[in-house]
Amino acid sequence: MTDLSPPPFSTRHIGPSPSEQQRMLEAVGFESVADLVAVAVPEAIRSKDRLKLPAAASEAEAIAELRALADRNQVLTSMIGLGYHDTVTPAVIRRNLLENPGWYTAYTPYQPEISQGRLEALLNFQTVVSDLTALPVAGASLLDESTAAAEAMTLSRRTGKSKSDVFVIDADTLPQTKAVLATRAEPLGITLVDSDLAGELPDCFGVLVQYPGASGRLRDFRDVAERAHAAGALVVAAADLLALTLVAAPGELGADIAIGSTQRFGVSFGFGGPHAAYMSVREGLQRQMPGRLVGVSVDADGDPAYRLALQTREQHIRREKATSNICTAQVLLAVIAGMYAVYHGPDGLRRIATRVHRHAAVLADGLRQGGVEVVHQEFFDTVLTRVPGRAAEIVAAAAERGVNLWQADADHVSIACDEKTGAAEVTKVWAAFGVERDGVALDDPRVPDAVPASLARESGYLTHPVFHDHHSETAMLRYLRKLQDRDIALDRSMIPLGSCTMKLNATTEMEPITWPEFAAIHPYAPEAQAAGYVDLIQTLEGWLAEITGYDAVSIQPNAGSQGEFAGLLAIRAYHRERGEGERDVCLIPSSAHGTNAASAVMAGMRVVVVACDAGGNVELADLDAKIDKHRDRLAAIMITYPSTHGVYEETVTEICAKVHRAGGQVYVDGANLNALVGLAKPGEFGADVSHLNLHKTFCIPHGGGGPGVGPVAVRAHLTPYLPGHPLRDGTPVGPVSAAPYGSAGILPISWAYIRMMGGDGLTAATEQAILSANYLARRLAPHYPVLYTGRGGLVAHECIVDLRPITKETGVTVDDVAKRLIDYGFHAPTMSFPVAGTFMIEPTESEDLGELDRFVDAMIAIREEIAKVGSGDYGKTDNPLRNAPHTAEALTADAWPHPYSRTEAAYPVPSLRDDKYWVPVRRIDQAYGDRNLVCSCPPLEAYED
Repeated sequence: MTDLSPPPFSTRHIGPSPSEQQRMLEAVGFESVADLVAVAVPEAIRSKDRLKLPAAASEAEAIAELRALADRNQVLTSMIGLGYHDTVTPAVIRRNLLENPGWYTAYTPYQPEISQGRLEALLNFQTVVSDLTALPVAGASLLDESTAAAEAMTLSRRTGKSKSDVFVIDADTLPQTKAVLATRAEPLGITLVDSDLAGELPDCFGVLVQYPGASGRLRDFRDVAERAHAAGALVVAAADLLALTLVAAPGELGADIAIGSTQRFGVSFGFGGPHAAYMSVREGLQRQMPGRLVGVSVDADGDPAYRLALQTREQHIRREKATSNICTAQVLLAVIAGMYAVYHGPDGLRRIATRVHRHAAVLADGLRQGGVEVVHQEFFDTVLTRVPGRAAEIVAAAAERGVNLWQADADHVSIACDEKTGAAEVTKVWAAFGVERDGVALDDPRVPDAVPASLARESGYLTHPVFHDHHSETAMLRYLRKLQDRDIALDRSMIPLGSCTMKLNATTEMEPITWPEFAAIHPYAPEAQAAGYVDLIQTLEGWLAEITGYDAVSIQPNAGSQGEFAGLLAIRAYHRERGEGERDVCLIPSSAHGTNAASAVMAGMRVVVVACDAGGNVELADLDAKIDKHRDRLAAIMITYPSTHGVYEETVTEICAKVHRAGGQVYVDGANLNALVGLAKPGEFGADVSHLNLHKTFCIPHGGGGPGVGPVAVRAHLTPYLPGHPLRDGTPVGPVSAAPYGSAGILPISWAYIRMMGGDGLTAATEQAILSANYLARRLAPHYPVLYTGRGGLVAHECIVDLRPITKETGVTVDDVAKRLIDYGFHAPTMSFPVAGTFMIEPTESEDLGELDRFVDAMIAIREEIAKVGSGDYGKTDNPLRNAPHTAEALTADAWPHPYSRTEAAYPVPSLRDDKYWVPVRRIDQAYGDRNLVCSCPPLEAYED
């Protein structure tokens, strides 16, 4: 009888059908996927058993299970504060941005011509931050407020005049920020000094001021800035952006750097993240900033165009000379925050802030009238009360009324107001304190504001028209659509980026993240109120441990770079605990991604590079020599497996054994785990620790360059050194992210992916990824040399094609091919990494045969165009490749000065007549933008010029 059950989710996730898979196998020369895997994947690393995971659930079953988990969470009104505040995500932004694959499946805008929409949105974000902080240059977001503070600390150290190793922290700094600073400072030899900033400052290179303080206190720090500057130190202000609509900006008070979170600009709690942090700096510091910076340049026609500015600052490029290991951002959340400001405009933001402040002022007045001591008289949104011995009782009484307050200690309770605070919440808080009041009148003239006149903001902000033209939902809807249409994301076509694994982010996986039961939980809410979340997290950690062969997993790191850092800190702590603290050498192959070296330096290690041979493998003779030289100080080796060259190295178990015999630990970068899941486990073939990229292998979407999650997985002996958190539990290492569970709000995505795929589905996905990569390599090989292969001439999940001989012969560069691919409707593969002048191509398992062939056909057609350049049919400098990409405006201009036709430019293959992506700008002049740095919304006159 015919099977009438619904098809398994894996058939939705894996693109090629069984018949397409067979055609691909024939092209590669194998009868079955099992035969292909048997040759491609070394037997020495193969797992003997199937993955021990629950049987695959259907989409309906997975959603039902997630709904049951969500129902175990209790959503109380949160008035905890501590850097996290409830907010309203405008429905037009939630539906058309956060829940829209045109936005959430986009990649980092390294190809700026096809990223103009998200780049404009990020420029808006930078303008919001720059205007509100009154500092001229703002970046395109960092990971969270606490790690942004750590980045500001190291920025201050390398740019300040002081030679001191001391960094002074405001005693009123958020507790999670203090903890993350301590984690970051110790390996770098930085001494932290906690101070009330009232007296004389110690000799230091920097001072951090929390503005307003964690206790809610609002104070003028001009005098602190003057004293710090006189001593040659820089001043960092951790500032609340919403407060800055009413109070004087950090730049006006003497801050050199401002950092903070943009979470309360329309981004939900999510039990801690993801949220976009910000950093802005005074003039002169922009080239030292960590992370990404969007700038304005011009295209080939001289028209304004956006792109990432000063890209050589990218930390993965600078490797061991890097000052940070950041190589990602929180783009999707930064875009939401920026659009929140666009939608509300300056008047709307000021109105929201005033309402928040008036609720806090009225709340404090009612408490005073009821005999409760209010500690600070000047504040923005947070009221600190002194209630000797009664704090726990009051917090419990508030919880009974559906409100979470924060117990600072046994004698103090803190209450934070936010955008959702109303009269009902104020009344409940009064009742929890035993205060009875008749009503809440925000306009009561007898209740004064708590912002002192000396700190009232007088300067303007958000004057650019973009913050004034989109306040109706119609206008906002069309603005979001306009920007979306300028970009190429996964909803439009394949994105064949090697090492980045741009695969399907299924709608069913995405759906739960906006449910209030997941989105509206404060990260410091009592864990009893987050029972479903904790269950989900522990289950996911267990599944990831099973998949990788490790004993324990922490999902706290909120990016792969932070997972790397956490893993290296675990190794460092392990050695020190064993009395071998002198072990500080980290061996890293020359092929490695630059974040490996940057993370090692941040963890207090010395990087020693190990050579790779002509096949891209670690050169064992050089490894032996480096081990012998550094045997007594060897801490670890960091390798990527499969290698960054896209090959399963045969000697990986031997490499692990050599390092272990010398007393070192083995770190396997999990960037390429998509080639291992279900087939091999790093924790079984010799590794001690790995970080995983949930935004690659486990389907969290890239969102234009973030969010990501980078869990760290370890064997049993490293388990005690996983990151802890001061507000949940502590470990010898400390936290690497602000929230105890990192970016918990997007973990339902990976949970759902694993739950719906099951062990067999995950294995099938890996097998298809290997088949698809080898299919592409086999089809492209006659036209472009495939640079590295393993046994049987096979690759792993990605392949590298070499354009250097083509460039030498014809002058056509990898950039020319990348830009020409835009005319064919494709995002380019990864360019010039790990080898200059090459493309690294990763098809993933999600692309069907039709899309794979469409990409190959485009590459072959481009090769034929290159041949015409080589033969002289096209000119060396005036040809479809050198002039790519071609805009509709250029193609419809009255004059067409080129020797090739408009049709050749626009429709090089017939299929483009049915579905054509029109690029909004021509090729962008990167150097012009760096020479003429503009990183906020330019005035309209700039466009007229």
